[in-house]
Amino acid sequence: EITMPVVSIKLAGKLSREQKKNIAQEITATLEKHADKPARYTYISFEELPDENWAIAGVLLDEDE
Repeated sequence: EITMPVVSIKLAGKLSREQKKNIAQEITATLEKHADKPARYTYISFEELPDENWAIAGVLLDEDE
């Protein structure tokens, strides 16, 4: 039985298409190497959120300091 790894990446701001591609390739390779998960079963999603939707220590990231 093969279980499908699902990796969800949330981040403040945006990544370029090339950055996402490189990250997806490395995560897929890591799961294949260390968890014996075939690349064709690895699903990765990127969720890019605006700074106004993230807060650290009660301060929204888009607020001036």
